[in-house]
Amino acid sequence: MSLTRSDEQSPLKTSVGMTDDSPVPDFVPAWSTAIQCVVAGLVLASCAVQATWLRGERRTGTASRAMGTTWILVWSIALATVSLLNGISTLVPTGTPADGVLLARFVALGAAVVLSLPAIHAFTGGPDVRPLVAGTATWYMFATVLWSGSDLLYTHVRVGGLPQYGSLTTAVDLLPVMAIAVYVAFSLRKVHLTPVGALLTVTGFISAVLLVASAVPPPSDLTELLRGLWALPLVIGLQVLVSSWITQLRRADVHRDRIRASLARVANAAWLAHSAEDVLQDAITESRIVLTDPSVEGILRAVSTDRYVTDLYLASKRPLDADEVAYLSDLERLITTAAERHALTDRLARAAFTDALTRLPNRSALDRHLEGALMTAEANGVALALLVCDLDGLQHANDRHGHTFGDQLLVRAGRYLAESVPEGTFLARLGSDEFAVVLPDAPEPNQLRALGRRLRSGFAPTVDAVSETRLTIGVARWTPGEASNGDLLLRAADEAMHEAKRIHSGVAFYDDRLRTQASQQRTVRSELEAAITAGEIIAYFQPLTDAVSLEVVGLEVLARWKHGDELRQPGDWLPLAEESGLIVQIGQQMFASARRGMEEFDLPVAVNVAARQLDEPDFVRHVEASWGTDRWDRLTIEVTESALLYDKHHIRAALVTLAERGAKIALDDFGTGYNSLSRLGELPIHTLKIDRAFVHDIHTPEGEAVLRAILALAAAHGLGIVAEGVEQRSELQALIKLGVTVVQGHMLGRPAPSVPSRHGSAPTQRAVPSEGPDVVQTSPRTAQRPVGRPTTA
Repeated sequence: MSLTRSDEQSPLKTSVGMTDDSPVPDFVPAWSTAIQCVVAGLVLASCAVQATWLRGERRTGTASRAMGTTWILVWSIALATVSLLNGISTLVPTGTPADGVLLARFVALGAAVVLSLPAIHAFTGGPDVRPLVAGTATWYMFATVLWSGSDLLYTHVRVGGLPQYGSLTTAVDLLPVMAIAVYVAFSLRKVHLTPVGALLTVTGFISAVLLVASAVPPPSDLTELLRGLWALPLVIGLQVLVSSWITQLRRADVHRDRIRASLARVANAAWLAHSAEDVLQDAITESRIVLTDPSVEGILRAVSTDRYVTDLYLASKRPLDADEVAYLSDLERLITTAAERHALTDRLARAAFTDALTRLPNRSALDRHLEGALMTAEANGVALALLVCDLDGLQHANDRHGHTFGDQLLVRAGRYLAESVPEGTFLARLGSDEFAVVLPDAPEPNQLRALGRRLRSGFAPTVDAVSETRLTIGVARWTPGEASNGDLLLRAADEAMHEAKRIHSGVAFYDDRLRTQASQQRTVRSELEAAITAGEIIAYFQPLTDAVSLEVVGLEVLARWKHGDELRQPGDWLPLAEESGLIVQIGQQMFASARRGMEEFDLPVAVNVAARQLDEPDFVRHVEASWGTDRWDRLTIEVTESALLYDKHHIRAALVTLAERGAKIALDDFGTGYNSLSRLGELPIHTLKIDRAFVHDIHTPEGEAVLRAILALAAAHGLGIVAEGVEQRSELQALIKLGVTVVQGHMLGRPAPSVPSRHGSAPTQRAVPSEGPDVVQTSPRTAQRPVGRPTTA
């Protein structure tokens, strides 16, 4: 056969009336063209559906499945092109246009065969298909050259309107199909075919048979029809496959929507659930519905403090897809998070209403319980009692033995009270060193007093003589008809406890007398606050006198409350000022008055400082703001032994700071406290002030011996001496005989707003000579008065 195109026109005429010179056939089989165009339309519609599905696969599917979908789409487009060109070939006039369409159809056919290989590989997982693809593509490219330049594949003539093919056409069409058939058979050996997969295999086989049949010579209307219809079974199989996948995708989407809705319901319910177990049960119920499996079970277990792990499983052991596994994992995380949140909430609630040290309910829990207990008592018409128990000496114990020791005391006290109070009572720690006991259906007052005494006596105090700890108890009783106010009841019990401290009775009941007294104290406090604001707290000055010459050598500044023409006694308001903290403001005013008195009278001044003032962290700054920044050598600060008893670093640091600036530090009422004599050398003390009790006992052998010991102690430490409370000439003479050089007392000068003379107001202005040689020499330092609370003298 010649490789050159034959220029001869075929003498044959078409059976449908085609002539040699007619450019268009007289008859075209319309039904064949219609079928082929319909097939092309079906394939293109399938491609459109596949393109939409492919977007979903790329968004939600796996990469391998998306790749397979892509190859199916490209393969389907090639099949559509083959069917479309086959239909067009029956409508195009003979000649060059018809030859071009037939060549395009052959190329599209080759492309469809080549593209079928990667599509089959993607869904069967067969061997590497790239060598076969390369060989098949090369085969069709060579065949395309033969089609265009020779008559081996296409003779470029028509007989009876039908194209005539060359001798190699059958081989060119059959060999690739056979190669693909072998590959498919080899790939399907280990593949479990689903019904849809089996259908696709059958339709593919049918299409392959039709394609082979279309290449069997000689050309006829049947073979031309088969060349257009061979892809139809395969298209049907692909359509069924795509429809199956789309259905699966839609079901998967619906399933995912159900899963998301189920997770949302469980998450919302978790915020309203009362416990983690409720959340677990909700999750199990939801998962049984979503997975349509009643065998779903779950376990929630703690792995550590406030840490949990959840296991959801199917007792049926049926396999789960990826979405279902993720769903159960999300549910497990939700349950675990909810459990840990509930545990944290419970722990925070316990922390909010539980004392961290004693593990007893705290003040917040007491307030909440007391409110409910009062409502219950009022509804039942019964009485309610509240006991406030104070652990006396706790501060002493902390300062002497450390806070760990004090914490142990609090724990022991809380445990003792929990074991000792009647059953059904509520015990709480108020804070610091106080506990509260709420007794529903309270007994009579006498029985409550007896309970308080029993609780006090049953608590064993510490053996430390200095920091002995005991319980002081205040009792308040509410009866139906009174105001149901927990704060008022707590205040009443607290005031009863402070009354027990004041009178050293250990137990006190809040009765009418205490109620009246408390009302009076509130009135006094209100008036005192107004007096401080109005400037009614003024300074009085009491002279410090030279014992021999009776010359005034210094002044002690004392706080007095002058209300109109009335001078209110210090004992009526000073303790309340210290207890309430108002003494801090009063002390600042006294330092300012001391500065003015020092400048006006040109004498050194001494200011009493209460323990409450000294305990202020900003004490030095307060003194400096009131006194100024100079003339420190003219100031003496008097403190009591009780203020120095506790080894508080900031108190010692404040006194050292003031002493370094030049101020003198005096120890007031020396001998009446509990201070250790060995600590005198450690503290910045310049003067000892002998308490009046020792001065009044100076004529007794014991009293004189105590005074001599104090004077010897002062001499050993290089301290000055001031004797206070001198009321008689004989006391003055005895003090002079012992060597005391500075004295103070009403006989020598009473407190007054001013000092009219440089001499005291003693009965005689003459010097009182010392008698006898037994004189103890003291330090020549200028004596000035010690510190403590503003004196009531």
